[in-house]
Amino acid sequence: MALSQLFQFACTIVLGHGNNNNSSQEKVRKLGTTSLDIHDKIAQKKKMNDFQMPLHYPRYKKGDYEKMEEWKLDTLLKQYGFFHFDGTLEEKRKFAIGAFLWPDQL
Repeated sequence: MALSQLFQFACTIVLGHGNNNNSSQEKVRKLGTTSLDIHDKIAQKKKMNDFQMPLHYPRYKKGDYEKMEEWKLDTLLKQYGFFHFDGTLEEKRKFAIGAFLWPDQL
């Protein structure tokens, strides 16, 4: 019972209406969206931003980055959320060194 009242209270505050079905249906028609539409939009946005931060920093040394192949750098940068890093191989190496190494490792 308390959960039902809490839900009605939240709907009243957020949507500006109470338990009156006719007025709530009219407001949904005016807005042009339903809860399913909202859930679909959230799911689409989540797919577009399907990024999950890895738990650990990469364990490479400066020399490893300096010798690393471009495909491996691209994979590493994408894994850490740098999806659209356009640059030369040297620029990618410098960026990875700056992003993933601590100052005392330089």
